[in-house]
Parts: sequence; C-alpha cells; structure tokens
Amino acid sequence: MVTMRTLWEDLSPATRDAVAARTGPIYATTSTDKGMNSELAVTLDTGARRIFVKGLRLDHPRVWTQQREATINPYVAPLAPRLLWSIKDDEWHLLGFEHLDGRPADYAPGSDDVPLVAEAIITLAGVRAPADVELKQIEQRFADYVDHADDAALLRGDTVLHTDWTPDNVLIVDNVARVVDWAWPTRGAAWIDAACWAVWLISAGHSPEAAEQWAGKTPAWSTATARALDVFATAQQRLWASIADEAPDVAWKRSLADAAQQWRTYRQA
Repeated sequence: MVTMRTLWEDLSPATRDAVAARTGPIYATTSTDKGMNSELAVTLDTGARRIFVKGLRLDHPRVWTQQREATINPYVAPLAPRLLWSIKDDEWHLLGFEHLDGRPADYAPGSDDVPLVAEAIITLAGVRAPADVELKQIEQRFADYVDHADDAALLRGDTVLHTDWTPDNVLIVDNVARVVDWAWPTRGAAWIDAACWAVWLISAGHSPEAAEQWAGKTPAWSTATARALDVFATAQQRLWASIADEAPDVAWKRSLADAAQQWRTYRQA
C-alpha cells in the first residue's frame, strides 16, 4: 500500500510548533518523494543542523510502525541514522532523525557500492534481537509464501533483520553504507538479509550465481542450509509475484518479480 505524501506546509501550526520546540527555528524545508511508507518525509534546515522527519497520522493503519522504529533505533544505530526525538500530538506521530547527506547505493555489477553494502549486512547480522522489544517474526511474515510450517521454521532466528534492501534504503555516506527506514524490523535467521539483498542484485543485473557469491561474502550466509535457501527463494518468488500482480504497470515491481523467479529457478537447478 502506497501512502499519500503530506507536505510540511500542510501540517497544522500546532504540530509545526511542537517540532520547532525540539529543533529551534526552521529556516527551510525539503520534502522527498523517496519511500512509500510515510505520510510525511521532510528535511528541516534549522541553521545549526539538518534533521529528517518522518511521520504518520494517528489514524493510519500502520502508525504502530513509528513506535517500532523508535524502539529498535538504539540497537541498529549508528548503522541507521540516530533518532533525535519523537513527538506524538493529537494528529501525528513524528520521528526526528539525524540527516544523512548521502546517495542511494548502486547495485549494478562492478559498482564500488556493492562491497560497502555487504559490509553493512555483515554488521547487521551481528545485532541480536533484544528480548524486551516486540518484533515481527520472519516465519510469521512469510507464512503465506511457504508450503509447510516446517519450512517456515527454517527461517527462524534471533537476529534483527531489515529485509527491505531497495537502494533508496541504503545511503552511501562518506564511503560507508548506512541503512534507513526501519519501520519493519524483524526477528529471524542471520542470513536472511543477505538473501533479500540477492534478489535486488539480480534485478540490478547480476546473475543469480554472482548474487549468491556476493551474499556469500557475509559470514552468516554459510549458516544457511541448502534447504533453507531453497525455501526462502521460493517464498521470495511468491512474494514478489504477488506484489507485481497487484501493480502490473509498475516496472520496478515486475523487475523484482522477474529477479526472484530467476533466483528460484537457479536454486531449483
């Protein structure tokens, strides 16, 4: 579901004043069209620093993701931008983050960004899911895309996963890959983020074999059994086929569905 974007100027004076009370005077604002999960996504220039603000209305069906992202932030920063503050008024739940002056990662074959992303995935694979934070379980998220409960159990683990490795979520900042948009942190096996990334690599022009070779540079990849990888490749193919079928005219969704199909076929062979 794509969320309609709200501009900074459309916020009520009370909401903007609540933000300014945290940031100091705001001299300029720049909205972004990147990301699809936030109603508000804007960079604020306060003179002293720039702050990225994302938010959802309190009546939005996914407003709970705001609190989930705020809660997981201390565990995934500084890989993720640091959360500076959270505001909940009568209409909005807003999160203010340090602004990252970076660009989306380039996943194309030969790109210097690819090894940087591998390093980020290695770092993230070492983050244990905190016991006191409620997270989605990967086996629950993919329950509709596997054939048996025993297959879903192969995905289980205690690592914090991001799972959405679109290049817009991976910003290259000072030759380091930083990972943004943590609305759906998930608990699962440590190798799954590398497996999710593999589909994006194939979509960017890598062969399935080359994509697995890059995924294999992350130590957690070696902990996945062949059966677990086969199950996850099938689940990814079914997931992306479903997403593409809902929006057949959206080229990037069809590209991901084709890439997931290539990976599944490679695994089957």
